[in-house]
Parts: sequence; structure tokens; C-alpha cells
Amino acid sequence: MTDYVLHYAPDNASLIVRLILEEMGQPYDTRLVDRRTGAQHGAAYRRLNPAGHIPALETPDGPISETGAIVLWLADRHGNMAPASTDPARGAFLKWLFFLSNTLQAGLRMTFYPDKYIGDDAAGQAALRQHMFGELTAHLRLLEQEAKSGHVWFGGASVSVFDYYLACCLRWFALYPEPKSGWFSLADYPELHRLVVRLEGQPAVKAAQQAEGLGPCPFSAPVLARPPEGSAL
Repeated sequence: MTDYVLHYAPDNASLIVRLILEEMGQPYDTRLVDRRTGAQHGAAYRRLNPAGHIPALETPDGPISETGAIVLWLADRHGNMAPASTDPARGAFLKWLFFLSNTLQAGLRMTFYPDKYIGDDAAGQAALRQHMFGELTAHLRLLEQEAKSGHVWFGGASVSVFDYYLACCLRWFALYPEPKSGWFSLADYPELHRLVVRLEGQPAVKAAQQAEGLGPCPFSAPVLARPPEGSAL
């Protein structure tokens, strides 16, 4: 038995949690949440994550959901991959971690599922996506500038939970939605590009590549996942 069970779907937000568990060297089991059958909406899964979103992490203290909450809990629980509560860097770290979770990832989700926010009107969905592409570009410019600030938890010598969270979001920007529209190119953000290239050399990334079929350069030149089980969509 391990302390942790990660309920995941390939190349979903659970990837962030997998990478962090791997980087920490924490043993964990996985349980596939089969999106093709809508397992995330079933009663059994909703007991772990009432919102029916992926991921959920079973822990000795009970299940945790919401990606930002999981990664912060793990960092605090193990005293690793984030500034401690007494560290002067903690405030800036929390500010930008919540920016990733509440602003960047939330905005990206709106481009994935515009119907959930504006209904079935195709023109409305297209307008929402186009607006959010502009918003997300502005967010990425903020992060590119912040990457130059020399934070130990953002592209520093030791990999942080923030680094992996951002790298996964950058992967999804390149792959979904409308990747041929040209709205996003990692080359426009050289600091962020350097960060993800460095991460691709980490053993944790190699483990996730194999487990979820992510391809050889999952962040700097991503391709659609070819997982050994389950579906990324």
C-alpha cells in the first residue's frame, strides 16, 4: 500500500500531480478515470471530487481535489518544491501559483469548453475563444517577464511545483484548441522556452512520458498523447 492514489486521465491536469509525485520520489498508485465512458461524472468518482473534474488524489488525510490545492498540499506536506510558510519568497510564490490555477488554467479551460460558458451558439463560441486568446497572450507575457526576476521557485536550480504546473499549461496551449490558428508559439517566450527544455531532462518527465505516451519533447515540441491506457480527450 502507498500513501497516495492518483485518479487520472492521460494528459489531463492530473499530469501536473504525477510529475510532482515523481519529482518528490513519493510512491503512488494510479487509477484511470475513463473519460470515454464519462467516469468522472459517476457517483463513485464524485465522492472523491464533487465537481467531477480530474484529478483527485487520495491521501492519508482523505481525498483532495483541485489541482492547485493538491500541489500546494504536497509541497507543504513534504517540505519540498516550494518556499516554506516562513520563507520571505512564500508570498510571491503563492500569488503566481494562484495566478496559474485561477487565471491561466481557468482561461485555458474556457477555450477548451466554450459551450459551458456561452452556450451552443457557434459564433458566440468563436468570439469567446478569440477573446480568450488575447487574454491568455497577455497572461503569458506577464509570466515571461516574471521569469526574469530570479525567483528560486520559478526556473531556479531546483524544480518547483510552479515549474511543472506552468510547463503543462504551455503544452496544452500548443496542442489545444485550434493549434493551427497561430495564436500561440512558445518561441515568442524565450524564458519560458528555456524553462521547459530544462525540465524535459528530468527523470520525472521521462517517467510521465512513458506512463502517458507524451512523446519525446512533451513541453517544447508537444504532440498529441498516445497513452497505453485511457484517452486524453
